[in-house]
Amino acid sequence: MSSWLGLALGVAFGVCFVTGLLSHLVQHPPGWFGWPSRPVGLYRFTQGLHVATGLASVPLLGAKLWSVYPRLFQWPPARSVVHAAERVSVAVLVAAALFQVVGGVLNVGRWYAPMPFFFTAAHYWVGWLVIGALLVHIGVQLPVVRAALARPVPQRPGDRAGTEGEPMGEDEPVSADVAGGDVVRGDVVRGDVVRGDVVRGDVVGGLSRRGILGGVAVAAGLVTVTSVGQTAGPLSPLVVLVPRRPDDGPQGLPVNRTADRAGVRDLALGPAYRLTVAAPGREIGLGLDALHALVQHTVELPISCVEGWSATGLWSGVRLRDLVALVGTDPDRAAVEVESLEAAGRYRTSVVAPEHTRDPLTLIALRLGGEPLHLDHGYPARLIAPNRPGVMQTKWLGRITVRELR
Repeated sequence: MSSWLGLALGVAFGVCFVTGLLSHLVQHPPGWFGWPSRPVGLYRFTQGLHVATGLASVPLLGAKLWSVYPRLFQWPPARSVVHAAERVSVAVLVAAALFQVVGGVLNVGRWYAPMPFFFTAAHYWVGWLVIGALLVHIGVQLPVVRAALARPVPQRPGDRAGTEGEPMGEDEPVSADVAGGDVVRGDVVRGDVVRGDVVRGDVVGGLSRRGILGGVAVAAGLVTVTSVGQTAGPLSPLVVLVPRRPDDGPQGLPVNRTADRAGVRDLALGPAYRLTVAAPGREIGLGLDALHALVQHTVELPISCVEGWSATGLWSGVRLRDLVALVGTDPDRAAVEVESLEAAGRYRTSVVAPEHTRDPLTLIALRLGGEPLHLDHGYPARLIAPNRPGVMQTKWLGRITVRELR
């Protein structure tokens, strides 16, 4: 049983790690990394998958720890250098896995008080610890896991894990599966796991191994179905375990950071507002009337948040490539940095890579759903581009700096 739980948890952690690493690279791209602008919903899918598998890991991790907890406290804790190294890797794996899962749930719920650190950075680096410790653990336990997975799950009604003469797996602790039974012909494997055949006895609570695995699978499935609707629209009526619904917020879209919290209300609503567009040798300032006088375009694009929710809106505004051309730069050979009116903040600026700068779907949006942008959605002007995280869709734009590529 423990091996099957470990296999499911390993797959979930693997998916989380790959999709989380991808999100980190998109937000902090090294020179060798490129992220396309199409398909427009790719990031929506990968980050939604990241959060969904992370939430499904909660019952998987709980069941896995329950199935092996007696071994976590065995004595003596180390009998050799090799065994000590294995135990250290398990301790790191358990601690890091709990940190990732608990921290991820707190982040989805936007409850940061228990985390006096920058969640994104900590989540990224601890993710490497999880994968490293997991690979060490798999390397050590691979023979045991392969043998355990090769055993058939009991098929007969009333069969119990580890009863009626069925050999117990080397990775399954006696205290977790058997109560009141007599173990005979037992021997000690590596000095820490008892293996033997049970002649008589029963299981605590009367649950079979199949029943326990089925219960965990149902729990993981329910967690997924009742949370994935925050990014999968058809399932949004079932969302009960996460605080975001894709239609909850001004103009039918959620908001993470409000104008008041960003401290931009007066600047955004002031009559002196100008959007500065600068390139080498030329700089222009455009007020709202001037922006509305330019050719307007309408696109349907999602906002995809790193917390897992996403929602699609109908955005209208000026193409970024048109503004780049307005200052005399070829939009097919340019990258852009956009700056918010915010005075400070980790995401007050973002870089728009060439793939997105030249894409005709990338807009400096002025309207949402046919109405002027709500102040909390970035009025008077915001960036909206395909296939980008929501934290990089900069709101309350004050300056656009164009850099021509050579």
